[in-house]
Amino acid sequence: MKELSKTYNPKEEEKGIYEAWEKSGAFNPDKLKVPESAPTFSIALPPPNTTANLHMGHAVMIALQDTLVRYHRMKGERTLWLPGTDHAAIATQNVVEKKLKAEKKTKDDLGREKFLKLVEKFVKESQGQITEQMKRLGASCDWSRERFTLDEGLSKAVQTMFIQMYEDGLIYRGQRVVNWCTRCQSTLADDEVEYKEEKAPFYYFKYGPVIIGTARPETKFGDKVIIVHPDDTRYRDMIDKEFALEWINGPITARVIADESADPKLGSGAMTITPGHSLLDFELAKKYQLPVEKIINEQGKLTEAAGTYAGIDVQEARKKVVEILQEKGLVDHIDENYNHNLATCYRCGTALEPLPSEQWFISVDTPTKKLNGKSLKQRALEVATQDEIAFVPSRFKKIYQHWMENLHDWNISRQIWYGHRLPVWERPSEKNPEQKEIHVGEKAPKGKEWQQSSDTLDTWFSSGLWTFSTLGWPKQTEDLKRFHPTSVMETGYDILFFWVARMILMSTYALQEVPFQTVYLHGLVRDEHGRKMSKSLGNGIDPLEMADKYGADATRLSLIIGTTPGNDTRLSEQKIAAYRNFVNKLWNISRFALLQGVEEKETTLAAHSLADQWILSRLQTCIKTSTEHLNAYRFSAAAEEVYTFAWHEFADWYLEVAKTENNPAVIRHVLEHILKMLHPYLPFFTERIWRELYPKGSMLIVSAWPQPQKTFIDLEAEKEFQRFQQTVQSLRAFKAHSGISTEEHAHLLSKTGYATELLEKLTKISFGPAAKDASKLQLGALELSFPRPRVAAFAEWLEKEGERLTQLIAKKEAMLNNPRIPEELRASTQEDISNLKEQLSSLSSS
Repeated sequence: MKELSKTYNPKEEEKGIYEAWEKSGAFNPDKLKVPESAPTFSIALPPPNTTANLHMGHAVMIALQDTLVRYHRMKGERTLWLPGTDHAAIATQNVVEKKLKAEKKTKDDLGREKFLKLVEKFVKESQGQITEQMKRLGASCDWSRERFTLDEGLSKAVQTMFIQMYEDGLIYRGQRVVNWCTRCQSTLADDEVEYKEEKAPFYYFKYGPVIIGTARPETKFGDKVIIVHPDDTRYRDMIDKEFALEWINGPITARVIADESADPKLGSGAMTITPGHSLLDFELAKKYQLPVEKIINEQGKLTEAAGTYAGIDVQEARKKVVEILQEKGLVDHIDENYNHNLATCYRCGTALEPLPSEQWFISVDTPTKKLNGKSLKQRALEVATQDEIAFVPSRFKKIYQHWMENLHDWNISRQIWYGHRLPVWERPSEKNPEQKEIHVGEKAPKGKEWQQSSDTLDTWFSSGLWTFSTLGWPKQTEDLKRFHPTSVMETGYDILFFWVARMILMSTYALQEVPFQTVYLHGLVRDEHGRKMSKSLGNGIDPLEMADKYGADATRLSLIIGTTPGNDTRLSEQKIAAYRNFVNKLWNISRFALLQGVEEKETTLAAHSLADQWILSRLQTCIKTSTEHLNAYRFSAAAEEVYTFAWHEFADWYLEVAKTENNPAVIRHVLEHILKMLHPYLPFFTERIWRELYPKGSMLIVSAWPQPQKTFIDLEAEKEFQRFQQTVQSLRAFKAHSGISTEEHAHLLSKTGYATELLEKLTKISFGPAAKDASKLQLGALELSFPRPRVAAFAEWLEKEGERLTQLIAKKEAMLNNPRIPEELRASTQEDISNLKEQLSSLSSS
């Protein structure tokens, strides 16, 4: 007989358990004795940025992925969870620049080489912190294979990919309007733009014969073309004609062009185009061979094209342009409350400028031999339409397809110092010194004056290679052959386009295979009121603080139960504390089990009672159902199944019966299987108890996942025990609501089928001879007699409780019938109704 301490202290236990796992080699598939014929399961961990501590978004990712990894490892599969970090170029450079700013310095004060050394030092410190934080949450990654997007091997992969795509005609340099951040001094891809709604003035100006509308008067200096729809009868006589008109810096001549891009229903139906500061206008300029003039420069100031306004910043220029047009009588009217979607940098929040710039792009529409004459976009669409990748939840398949169908060429060059430098070499052309010769390759060609481009690659380019570059590509390594395509990509739905889509583009091109077989997308973690967690609101919850306070297991389980794919989840400290209570409950269950003499020994497993038959049969259902849920990525349902079985069946019923009818072999058997099924969710606690059951045996982390055993399934025993449960519940309800005292007792009028002693212990009701003034009562499967006043009091409570539950059900059903009920509330309301109906039904058996 063993006895555990009365309380479980996770903070004292978890560190040592993790160190034991690492020492055992359990995280490394090469060190486990897995048969060659065993299936392979692999996940490439979405690499956290090297800029900050882990937050709840990372924690939910770790909890879900570690659940999968531990489950498949226990199934005996060759399992690899490959970790790493992302250099996150713009974000990381911003952090270091802010540190310099506090010292009243800039990166230019240091120069590129010294600045990059400072960044590398920061990154190295941050990487170590992130790794330790992941370990604190129990991540069973193979740390021997840990990678970094800027390490030597991955840098080689990035160079190889760039060169191959360039040689295949998929990477090109060209001038286009790009998203420019004046703060970061770099371009951003279209999907890195964040839009913030704001109210701002919208101006209507008299432009010769038409009225034009704009939110940005400061860009209109060079507008000399009016676009109208060819079918707009108001302007039919003006098409292809020129007009002299007064404008910002004096008289100009404008001409009218008909194009279907003009919307006759929008404003006056006429618009001027600004080719240098709008992607749509830039395309129109190319179509009609119009000059592209840059009005705003990279610092956010007006250029020489603005004449006397050159050098003024954007906000000041806007005021001055409006003032001069008002003086000239060219302001028709101003809408002061126009709802405007302001494009901002996703990293620093600065308003972006659309600027014409010479940059490097990936063409997504160019056919390539590598893809049998298909373009990158066509092949990436095929992946979804032909179900080569499963999307969980499935609705994201259509979202992915829609985004991919509308994908433009991807701008991959960035004007920052930190990151993968482009394998591009330049020198002045001998024929025309104003132009440049370009060479793409790992090294500069022979000759003088070759300089490597100062531009770096978009971070998403390197992370787009993550699933295969981390496995050794471009070399054909054993890891690449064995673990790619990876089994699952589990990540947040918010980076479906940033990252998931790019991995599909890059992998189908480089390897001609998908990067993963399934994409599982989790939602955002919000606070208890449904608000996004943020520093400004002060509503964030630190997963490391919660792990120290309540244990890593409770923190993980709070992020799994109640979480459904593709939907945001709410989290509060109270929820985490509730799952700490569950862990404590399991500790008490284990204490009781150990006190019953379930220590390691050869014990014949046999059912000696109805309760034994029932719990062994229910265990098989729990194993089968929870396993099916895990296989279908229904994490919450799988965890809830085991939670309910462990607490409400094993603890609340079987162990209570076991205090009278003790069968140590059954207790041990069921406890072992609960620990196995809970291990993916509560790895530390379950390993700790396993150590008590097998002090000299193998660790739980590598034990076999349980399989249902048909020999223990006994549906008749389940039904009979269920009748017993209903009887006990009815007796408990009577005791609670009849006012019966300890001196009074019940009289059995029918056979119980169970020991009276067991019923008395479970209900705290004593049985004896019939009272003189007694009434008969049917409770569950039993007919009894009780003192008449107690029966009357109980009948009155039954009637009132029935009315209360009926009213509650009607109220909940009315909520459910409201078409405006939020989707996340619909499921919980339906569950409430089911529970209330079950309670109402149980009253009829009382």
